[in-house]
Amino acid sequence: MFRTHTCGELRIENAGNEVTLAGWVQKSRKLGGMTFIDLRDRYGITQLVVDGEASESLQELATSLGREFVLQVKGVVVERQSKNPKMPTGDIEITVKDIKVLNKAQTPPFTIEENSDGGEDLRAHYRYLDLRRPPLQRALALRHRLAQEIRNYLDKEGFMEIETPYLIKSTPEGARDFVVPSRMNPGQFYALPQSPQTFKQLLMVAGYDRYFQIVRCFRDEDLRADRQPEFTQIDCEMSFVDQEDVLKTFEGMMRQMFKNALGVEIANPIPRMSWYDAMDQYGSDKPDIRFGMTIHNVTDWAKGKGFGVFDGSEYIGAINVPGAAAYTRKEIDQLTEWVKRPQVGAKGLVYVKWNEDGSLKSSVDKFYTPEQLAELATIMEASKGDMMLLLCGPKRKTQGQLGVLRLEMGERLGYRDPKVFAPLWIVDFPLLEWSEEDGRFYAMHHPFTAPKPEHEQWFYSDKKEDLERVCANAYDFVLNGSELGGGSIRIYDAQMQERMFEVLGISKEDAEYKFGFIVNAFKFGAPPHGGLAFGFDRICALFGGQETIRDYIAFPKNNQGRDVMIDSPSRIDDLQLEELQIELKSVE
Repeated sequence: MFRTHTCGELRIENAGNEVTLAGWVQKSRKLGGMTFIDLRDRYGITQLVVDGEASESLQELATSLGREFVLQVKGVVVERQSKNPKMPTGDIEITVKDIKVLNKAQTPPFTIEENSDGGEDLRAHYRYLDLRRPPLQRALALRHRLAQEIRNYLDKEGFMEIETPYLIKSTPEGARDFVVPSRMNPGQFYALPQSPQTFKQLLMVAGYDRYFQIVRCFRDEDLRADRQPEFTQIDCEMSFVDQEDVLKTFEGMMRQMFKNALGVEIANPIPRMSWYDAMDQYGSDKPDIRFGMTIHNVTDWAKGKGFGVFDGSEYIGAINVPGAAAYTRKEIDQLTEWVKRPQVGAKGLVYVKWNEDGSLKSSVDKFYTPEQLAELATIMEASKGDMMLLLCGPKRKTQGQLGVLRLEMGERLGYRDPKVFAPLWIVDFPLLEWSEEDGRFYAMHHPFTAPKPEHEQWFYSDKKEDLERVCANAYDFVLNGSELGGGSIRIYDAQMQERMFEVLGISKEDAEYKFGFIVNAFKFGAPPHGGLAFGFDRICALFGGQETIRDYIAFPKNNQGRDVMIDSPSRIDDLQLEELQIELKSVE
């Protein structure tokens, strides 16, 4: 055996035992006639001691060890004289009797410790070294535990784990597909799946009434901290269910994950909010409800007072920021510049302070009397010491800007504690989105989402205003301002599916070419069905209290979609291109 115990396992009750450990040298230090070595594996760190009674050859070997050398060590567990309460193994150390160097190591380009001195790019280049650090080990251990909780829960609920293909047909309706050339079918291409959507619906047609898969998905889109070109979904589908059945099933799964992985009890039942209320009150379809500061429509109050900017606006909205009346003019000017950034897109910011002395001060004193400002404070349910912030413009755009401002102020005031969890279901989405630019409707979710049954009469109407009233039989699971998952009750009737394609401007020929297999399947007795998919990487990050998903993926890509460790994507050689019958254009 290479080892009898791991480096995080031994405790004071093991004192006197002869043990064998194996791992990497975290660091070593020589104090007088003794050499201390911290030996690390993914379970923890154990301190080794080569004392003055050891043989001269052992002492020489101990002093020659470099960082990240791989060792096998034999010795006796003893109680430490100087204990370290910050380490689980801090009550003991190993008096070393023998060291075997299993592999030497070059000095690593950064410290492999809790907090590394290596920059993000350097650590990405040596990702296999970065993965030795405890924060990433904890992250991947959490990911593993969550995956086990998911499988255990869904298995008990009667779900079958079924794999679906990675090489599929391209159906570009959402994000861009990654495509794969076919050598055996020259000039033709597979696509990598953006989700297993059509396959899980076909499994319902096939009679597998409860399916799940923890599956890789692929989208060729611009990246940011919480996006990767390849990501993992918890993909699920159920037959003979309505929306209530789906929500109850997956509330149970989320409660079990929170309880067993974090020891946290979440709301039961999880609250629900319509998409329209979320947009009106939070300016977002994924609201963070850990704190208030909701948006108020103050259009009626603001208009007609002679302030041209407000009088000419479709919508004026406001949030009340507790305790922010202490902001100085300089801080307010900086906040005004902040909302003008492209990421927010506001043209300006109006403020109204309710000072502690009871006075009201605003950037629009010229147009609004103290009595009118006091009326606004009443509408906003403000208190002394608060500051009200107002934006104006097109309704949905302005609500979105206020939503971003609300999150920023919540961050500044410490309301967004990563250890507090506030889950929420968003329901009653619009089924369709109208594009003025294209002059057509797009599916808010995807073309297989069913309309709410009570809205079907509008769904079959030819009037644009009727179609805009139709709500989807859909739902999103939101946590702390992030969408963790979403799904819907699906269209299972061939005629309704054909109507959806018609509304989306997809010709019968295109529908047959792209989706004929599923429309034809519906003609053979498709059951009512629905499901959802959770973003597994995002769940892991939020459970771990982090903003970025990269630490919860073993080998992630950077913001340019590159794996700098293996230098991918890369060119392929001319022989491969010839076999695929692909000719490259020159890139200037």
